[in-house]
Amino acid sequence: MPNPKRRHSKKRGRLRRTFYKVHPVNLSKCPQCGKPRRSHRICIVCGYYKGKSRVVIATKEEKRKERERKNK
Repeated sequence: MPNPKRRHSKKRGRLRRTFYKVHPVNLSKCPQCGKPRRSHRICIVCGYYKGKSRVVIATKEEKRKERERKNK
């Protein structure tokens, strides 16, 4: 495995690390419920994706209701 012949300077290492930064999250409105959500992600509140009529994931309330139905 190749190794560097000489030591890198502090400046060179710091210049390389200038791109390691945290970017803010881009939020957009969910077309179904209007709550803020991340772009190209499933809405956590209503469980829809791209405004499609079918539910992609079940929300917490729906899961709770299903558990109650099973317990009865």
